[in-house]
Amino acid sequence: MINWDDFEKIDIRSGTILEVNDFPKAKKPSYQLTIDFGPLGIKHSAAQITHHYTRQSLKGCQVVAVVNFPPKQIANYFSECLVLGVYDENNQVILLQPGKPVVNGQRIG
Repeated sequence: MINWDDFEKIDIRSGTILEVNDFPKAKKPSYQLTIDFGPLGIKHSAAQITHHYTRQSLKGCQVVAVVNFPPKQIANYFSECLVLGVYDENNQVILLQPGKPVVNGQRIG
């Protein structure tokens, strides 16, 4: 079990995907995402979400991501945030998204 203070250490924010590129150097099929988090700025993320999403369908989508992890190098790319999702029955990711439009950078709680 964690306490509330532990949960508050995780900075989860809303953002909008600006750009989506293929990531051929990743071990598993992935995209490179450029995400606008409003006052927090632009961050990049590598995401294994190619099963349910095309590059075109992701552009402009709002997502939910952890923004206070240290950058993680994946092949030749630095992922600066973790886009959150739910695993389906085949272990493929379905993105967590706000049910209505929200301001980029809004904190999740």
